[in-house]
Amino acid sequence: MRILLVGAGGVGAAFAAIAARRDFFETIVVADHVLASAERAAAVDERYAAARVDASDAGSVAALCREHAITHVMNAVDPRFVMSIFTGAGEAGAHYLDMAMSLSRPHPEAPYEKTGVKLGDEQFAVAGDWESAGRLALVGIGVEPGLSDVLARYAADHLFSEIDELGVRDGANLTVQGYDFAPSFSIWTTIEECLNPPVIWEDGAWRTTAPFSEPEVFDFPEGIGPVECVNVEHEEVLLMPRWIETRRATFKYGLGNEFIEVLKTLHKLGLDRTDPVRVTGGEVSPRDVVAAVLPNPAELGPLMSGKTCAGVWVTGRGKDGEPRSTYLYHVVDNAWSMQEYGHQCVVWQTAVNPVVALELLATGVWTGAGVLGPEAFDAVPFLDLLTDYGSPWGIKEM
Repeated sequence: MRILLVGAGGVGAAFAAIAARRDFFETIVVADHVLASAERAAAVDERYAAARVDASDAGSVAALCREHAITHVMNAVDPRFVMSIFTGAGEAGAHYLDMAMSLSRPHPEAPYEKTGVKLGDEQFAVAGDWESAGRLALVGIGVEPGLSDVLARYAADHLFSEIDELGVRDGANLTVQGYDFAPSFSIWTTIEECLNPPVIWEDGAWRTTAPFSEPEVFDFPEGIGPVECVNVEHEEVLLMPRWIETRRATFKYGLGNEFIEVLKTLHKLGLDRTDPVRVTGGEVSPRDVVAAVLPNPAELGPLMSGKTCAGVWVTGRGKDGEPRSTYLYHVVDNAWSMQEYGHQCVVWQTAVNPVVALELLATGVWTGAGVLGPEAFDAVPFLDLLTDYGSPWGIKEM
């Protein structure tokens, strides 16, 4: 297996550090638009090489694949580049993985009632081409989406006979010393997720609702405790119902009131916009400005403390036919991830899952062709290997 890792930011660098401890691949080419970033991430292993890539140009991605005889492309950059990297991998005949899918576009007349272009629609539109070519595009294989989808598959196969709801719940008790506002993940992606109309799967169809709707307090395990969660647009809701039978699917994120108010203010000021505006003779994207003035999430690890939790709350009937309510989850302590890998817990938790998936593909445990989500594969080998990586998952009966 010869891997092209596109993106050497927080998640990409964590991916490189995690993979360096494994032996399932021949080489990893770490590519970024800033060559120095790629070189820093690649320095952790002699099997790695660094390269520059323009992630917005499918031709640049394809050329790099051909130059290095790449078999698998791992996309670790913002979702705005999904289609160019996805297309470039396909043009070069490589398999493809990502942690976020092609972007959505709200319904023009009823954005908080009806779906427009949904997350992943552009990728699923060409699923037949990938399948007929015998190539796999494994989409949404980070932590959320990704591990939460694997946990949903496990619940459907081993714990439940009938599922009423697959409710992804994400929360943390993280603090960042010295900052009033310092997101632990890409602010560009966070704005995209949180200000778009959230999607809900219900009774066989997708619909939308207003951002930050249906608040609920969810009690997260392992000392994190109660966190208020709200509806947010996310890929799981678009993936899970394609492979798992459920009456309802939701995604709720523990943002906190202060974070929500900041996002609302950015929206009111137009600072969430991605289209360029002219400023003193030049053009700049307002959202890129916001990202530039905030601290780099990849560099916050030494200032962070606490834990992050991702998982899926499944309700329905167990294998015995009795009502069941179970939370399947994965918790990472920032102190542990910093000590073990030198990367903060949020990016580490995101990065570990595609490494696990690639190892399963390399060993032939997971196989497939087309555009597939994590739910399309057997969950048990994944969860066993994740535990072998030193990061076990858990189950909490609600």
